[in-house]
Amino acid sequence: MPEEIKSVVNKAFFLANERTAVFVLPRPKSGHIRHERDMTSYLDTATQLALSAGKLIKRISRQTHTITYKGEVDLVTEADMQSEALVTQGIKEHYPDHGILAEEVGISKAKSDYLWIIDPLDGTTNYAHNFPIYAVSIALEYKGEVIVGVVYDPNLDELFTAEKGKGAYLNGNPIGVSKTRELDKSLLATGFPYFFRKDHDFILNLFSAFSLKAQGIRRAGAATIDYVSLACGRFDGYWELGLKPWDMAAGTLIAMEAGAKITKFDGSPLDIRIPEMVASNGLIHDEMLEVIGSVGRKIR
Repeated sequence: MPEEIKSVVNKAFFLANERTAVFVLPRPKSGHIRHERDMTSYLDTATQLALSAGKLIKRISRQTHTITYKGEVDLVTEADMQSEALVTQGIKEHYPDHGILAEEVGISKAKSDYLWIIDPLDGTTNYAHNFPIYAVSIALEYKGEVIVGVVYDPNLDELFTAEKGKGAYLNGNPIGVSKTRELDKSLLATGFPYFFRKDHDFILNLFSAFSLKAQGIRRAGAATIDYVSLACGRFDGYWELGLKPWDMAAGTLIAMEAGAKITKFDGSPLDIRIPEMVASNGLIHDEMLEVIGSVGRKIR
């Protein structure tokens, strides 16, 4: 792997272990940064913030949580808010001219081509029930294209990273998608959207159709974990409706840099601002699209 990426990962693990919830990356010396030249600086920022936030939410995971609801089943805890504050504060301190799109506070607009997209705690329902499948997700978008992605799973201490055009890594080691060639030998992932109770027919029909075609389906409850599990070959395919940009941005880049194919349900290019996606190792993608087509296509 490139030495500069190995250095970033090693330094980030050291700093995160030394200061669990303190961001310590030195402030950049120049005010304007060209992303081609300073991609490693952005990756360093995202990596250290994800590690710090992940260790924070894990440390307080066994506390009694303060839970509020954004919808019927869409909840938020104090850990979401603390993690998001840590990450956004770090970004604002080091890149004050960049925009930020975060799950809980929305978008902070800026006159910049750079936009940080943050999910401070993906898998909040799992977290609130002490089910240890959740992650921190941080991505950087430049002129509408995601160029840096980091996902950190604090329970497994797994750090997934990617830069546009430089491959995907797990704890500093290169990763790639699986080589499974047939859908009936594939392990798939999916999730149910928050509007499921009001609009469940299509989602259940789709789940049923894949259940009859695949070897198995897992529903872990954290989109970022599903994405990175595809990236490192644990899953062969993944589909979902109702995702937001912060659910998809980092995971999409990591998976694609690992060799995944990701599209909308009709096979057209993915748009992280359109809430439907189907992802695969590329070898079973056509079969997955055929299953979706047999059920019918619906965007929410």
